[in-house]
Amino acid sequence: MSQSTSENALNARPKAMIVGASSGIGAALAKKLAAEGYKVALLARRLEKLEQTRDMLNQRYGADTAFAVQHDVLDYATVPQVLQDTAAMLGGLDLFIYNSGTQTPTDPEKYDAAGDINMINVNVNGAIAWLNPVAERFQKAGEGHLVGIGSVAGDRGRRGMPGYGTSKAALHAYLEALRNRVRRDGVTVTTIKPGQIDTEMLRENADKVRGAIPVEQGADLIYAAIAKKRQVAYIPFKWAIVGLIIQHIPSFVFHRLNI
Repeated sequence: MSQSTSENALNARPKAMIVGASSGIGAALAKKLAAEGYKVALLARRLEKLEQTRDMLNQRYGADTAFAVQHDVLDYATVPQVLQDTAAMLGGLDLFIYNSGTQTPTDPEKYDAAGDINMINVNVNGAIAWLNPVAERFQKAGEGHLVGIGSVAGDRGRRGMPGYGTSKAALHAYLEALRNRVRRDGVTVTTIKPGQIDTEMLRENADKVRGAIPVEQGADLIYAAIAKKRQVAYIPFKWAIVGLIIQHIPSFVFHRLNI
């Protein structure tokens, strides 16, 4: 194959950006997308971890498969320029995933306003800072796929994680609003609601680990939902049943439960 043919093939590959790609679900999704033929831009604060994943993917799938971009989602004002520069680096943008998130330890006896505010800033405001310009970009192009990583914790206000649950509920609502806005213009918006996936954040913050699935399995299931252009997907599916039950438990019963 000639060099020009190889370059054309590389440029024809779909392009994806993952915000929050240094570890956990984001890093696993980067590996899955690269394996499926995507060029991927990895964004997060921890540049060293991004570079490790980038180098591994470029070695495995070819040079310029992955790019590392250091970015703090709390730097809201920089987002439009980072988006423009990173899309130019990729040669376009077909898929955008907002995975960045933070969580404090689950503790129903603790009140932590600063921690809750920080979760809102990262999980909601950081998401809005990115999702808004990406949705506008895709709407103008008449195509594109936007994905937000939420949580089953956003389906109901749980006593041990008020800030985290609130942040994910807000993200779900924002994604739904964007979906209703851009769907008629050929843009897909997918809300991912993972249950427990075996990540560092889960191990550090969950009060109980209940059948957590490996992060690689989680990435495979998320990719399948993206490929099918699902509107909302629980990961794994059993959490859709759990979520349906939880959402319909009467409040006078729910507030007595230890969840």
